[in-house]
Amino acid sequence: MSADTGVVVGEDGLARPTWASTDPLIRDYYDTEWGMPVRDEQGLFERISLEAFQSGLSWATILRKRPAFRTAFDGFDPEVVAAYGDDDVERLMADAGIVRNRAKILATIGNAAATVRLREDGGLVDFVWSFQPEQTPRPRTIAEVPTRSPESLALSKALRARGFSFVGPTTMYALMEAVGIVDTHLLHSHRRGSSGVWEEHSG
Repeated sequence: MSADTGVVVGEDGLARPTWASTDPLIRDYYDTEWGMPVRDEQGLFERISLEAFQSGLSWATILRKRPAFRTAFDGFDPEVVAAYGDDDVERLMADAGIVRNRAKILATIGNAAATVRLREDGGLVDFVWSFQPEQTPRPRTIAEVPTRSPESLALSKALRARGFSFVGPTTMYALMEAVGIVDTHLLHSHRRGSSGVWEEHSG
């Protein structure tokens, strides 16, 4: 690994950060999904939900369980999840394919209801994307990648005010990275600027 670039060049000749350079599942996610714009309600609700479940765990763990999460939570359809009752909570708590954390399960159901309510005020997508900063970080190394920002703190507070939970500022920064609201790809990564959101800043 080069101390100057912060990336590892793989056998395919492509430069990636260390965290995305070994595990094939993570590498594929990095190459195809991470940092790409998510602008549909269901997709964004899924990402918020999975970021909440990831709290305290590795993203690889969540990614491996994502197909099971999608099945268990009806494809993260907000209207369906918002209508879950006690039987659904117990069903989810018994599902070994997902992370069985009652607080996070209840938060996901509550967040689904909050997502549906937000439709009356422009919707989840416009709400979350309204916190896009004027500039994106330009990290050369992993150490230069922020873990939170004024915008992620503001988004966290705004979502909590709308009834969301498990949406702390660090979790929301991870969301903003994952869905393209900020571009924290390292400057020498082959994915830098690939989202199209920040091409003018990608250099």
